[in-house]
Amino acid sequence: PVVAIDNTADNAQATITTDNVTAGKQACQYIADKLGGKGNLIIVNGPPVSAVVDRVNGCKAVMADHPDIKILSDNQNGIGTREGGLNVTTALLTAHDQVDAIFTINDPSAIGADLAAKQLKRTGIVITTVDGSPDIEAALKEKTQIEASSAQLPSELANAAVDAGVKLLAGEALAEPSILVAPSLITR
Repeated sequence: PVVAIDNTADNAQATITTDNVTAGKQACQYIADKLGGKGNLIIVNGPPVSAVVDRVNGCKAVMADHPDIKILSDNQNGIGTREGGLNVTTALLTAHDQVDAIFTINDPSAIGADLAAKQLKRTGIVITTVDGSPDIEAALKEKTQIEASSAQLPSELANAAVDAGVKLLAGEALAEPSILVAPSLITR
């Protein structure tokens, strides 16, 4: 049996991924709460793959419940890198005088966004993201504007994959071949 982890694979009998819609919701609910439901948000998007699309859709679902938070931009591709996050955020912060929050699709983009804010001497911006990587854990402990990351849980992904693999090896049919693992929001 083939069990795909954190991505799809042709002919896999099971696919185990992070619930990326929930990840986007967690990160953007943090923003909505922190802003008191009012302000200006930019979304640093990424490559058009399912995980990124799901994260942005999760964020937008939360913002639909907060009409006083205006999304100033959601279509700029920071390509999921520090440099991309830096470049996109620099352009967006230059184009918009008042930005209260930034949601990025992954941790490297958030680190780039924070650097852009520093270089432009923009403060008071709430930055949230998705991944929960060691780099973001360090950034949460430093003087950055990054406040939260919806963390993927590799050990939970692996546990779910092993469970699915054992069942498949035993000849059992899986109730659901696509298993979503809930992320966990980490903050300062």
